[in-house]
Amino acid sequence: MAGELTISEKKHTVGRLKSRPQFLAAREGEKRRGGLFLLEVLDRKEPDSQARVGFTVTKKHGNAVERNRMRRRLKEAVRLHAGFAMQPGHDYVVVARRDVLDASFQELAAELISRVETRPKHRRSGDGRPRNV
Repeated sequence: MAGELTISEKKHTVGRLKSRPQFLAAREGEKRRGGLFLLEVLDRKEPDSQARVGFTVTKKHGNAVERNRMRRRLKEAVRLHAGFAMQPGHDYVVVARRDVLDASFQELAAELISRVETRPKHRRSGDGRPRNV
């Protein structure tokens, strides 16, 4: 029938973080630093629920027009490139830096994918010994 979509692959949807307590909870999770943004990841321990994402752009990064442009670029990069890599049951908060405005879209998408797919590194034990001994 004309007008019907015949896509057989499963669409991976990403939910949204909407309230302040959700954003604050994500702060307690893992932080993945990058040149264009900081990605905060929180495992909610709910593997059956969808991944959720939120975007933060502070006022120190420009006026409202520039902040909205940064947010729109990040949202589109998540929608097109990184939504598939986000693990179910996790919250992701993308905290933008000023360089998001000047970076090419391919560079932005590539860094977003690499930050989302990064696995946590092992933490050193806090035994107090220096590294070089």
